[in-house]
Amino acid sequence: MSLAKVGLPAPDFTAPVFDPADASKFGHKISLSDYKGKWLIFFWYPLDFTFVCPTEITALADRAEEFEAVGAAILGASTDSVHSHKAWANTPREKNGIAGVSYPIISDMTHSIAAEYGVLVESEGIALRGLFIIDPNGVLQYATINNLNIGRSVDETLRVLQALQTGGLCPSDWKPGQKTLG
Repeated sequence: MSLAKVGLPAPDFTAPVFDPADASKFGHKISLSDYKGKWLIFFWYPLDFTFVCPTEITALADRAEEFEAVGAAILGASTDSVHSHKAWANTPREKNGIAGVSYPIISDMTHSIAAEYGVLVESEGIALRGLFIIDPNGVLQYATINNLNIGRSVDETLRVLQALQTGGLCPSDWKPGQKTLG
């Protein structure tokens, strides 16, 4: 088993997904190679129907067009089943659901992908909050892993993606439109 390491090819995977944008393909499988040629925001969360998770998932969904505008796709993942993902995606936001999410969510019930990406909490069978930015060639360019109770910043994810896309040296607090160091 290969482990995810920044600067190396991201571990490949093939897994079933629930894709709210195309529910007719319920449970179909996708692979990392399906994203070749695009930047990928690949994030992990602990469990469906929890409290912090929907805040992150819907925040990314609400800003998906900004990621698409810079050539990036979003892919979520947890160790829950595609059936749980579907039920959660069909639950209104005001009832702690994620209705309106338009990107696919992987089901990693075997825990193998979570283990390869270093986010698996084996004793609980769930994933930590991991976020990985994979470039169009399949190389892992950025990784961050948070504990279960801390949500991630969509602003920071977008900023890091855009910094990576410059190909330059970006100083602390660099923002799109500012000069790079080289």
